[in-house]
Amino acid sequence: MMTSKNSCQFKYQTSFSYAARQLGATVFVRKSAHRVLLAGALSALLISGCQSTPTNDLITGTPYQTSTQPNDNRKLDQQEIARVRTTLAAQYIRKNELDAAQRQLEKAFAADSRHAPAYDMMGVLLQQEGSRLNLEKADQYFKKAIALDKDFDQAHNNYGVYLSQMKRYKEAAEQFEIAGAALGYEGRIGALENLGRTYLQLNDHPAAAKAFLRALDGNRNSIIAHIELVDLLLEQQRVQQAQRLYDETLVLVQGQGVSPRLLLQGIKLAAAQKNIKTRQQLAQQLLSAYPLSDEAKQLKTWLNNPEAPWK
Repeated sequence: MMTSKNSCQFKYQTSFSYAARQLGATVFVRKSAHRVLLAGALSALLISGCQSTPTNDLITGTPYQTSTQPNDNRKLDQQEIARVRTTLAAQYIRKNELDAAQRQLEKAFAADSRHAPAYDMMGVLLQQEGSRLNLEKADQYFKKAIALDKDFDQAHNNYGVYLSQMKRYKEAAEQFEIAGAALGYEGRIGALENLGRTYLQLNDHPAAAKAFLRALDGNRNSIIAHIELVDLLLEQQRVQQAQRLYDETLVLVQGQGVSPRLLLQGIKLAAAQKNIKTRQQLAQQLLSAYPLSDEAKQLKTWLNNPEAPWK
């Protein structure tokens, strides 16, 4: 979604995949034990990952037994019900069973009206449904989740994804910055990748480079950070540094196939270093494998006017 070169599926990372692949997984250890389990469900939706298997009584709607525990324990029981219902909702959202997810979240609210993850998940649900009315409603649910728990890092990241989708990039950057600064949050690298891509949308390339470098500091295997930094370094004509990062990227994606964007980056690097043979080989590969891609169109334009800057 971020650029025409390689659209960013923010981390629901669902990316949003880049979340579902990448898009990666979003889990965390930072909060209490109930947050950890929910994170697994969130991560499958917001990046990719395994979900816990729902129990039969929750699926069939079998009534819970009346609690004989003291009041404090009953309160904990209600919190646990809200947690499990929210986890089930995440599973349904992952399968695009949105009506079933809605019903689970309503039950979560009934059990515990202050369960922040349920509000965050409802925001994700409404965002995934995608109608104008539900997109408008989603904003308030994300805000409510954060108001109930300002340290809910996943909610900050998810709200940032929503704001980016709505093209409210400055607000999105604020949310990604909060999640990206949360040490111990396992989705932190994804939030920093999202932050960098948001700054690209704002045409603030120095801030974008800084965010991607922070992502690499946290995880040297971040493919997104590698790819984006190669382009940023090429813009600055820092060819040798770009080449080193590009070589690292090829190692990271080994066995996955080379995307048209990577091929175009290799062509640019070869052209900058006067390596005609490599440039021609990669150009032929790009035009043969991805003739209709935006990268192939850019290459054809450049071949017609090699003195012009890359677009």
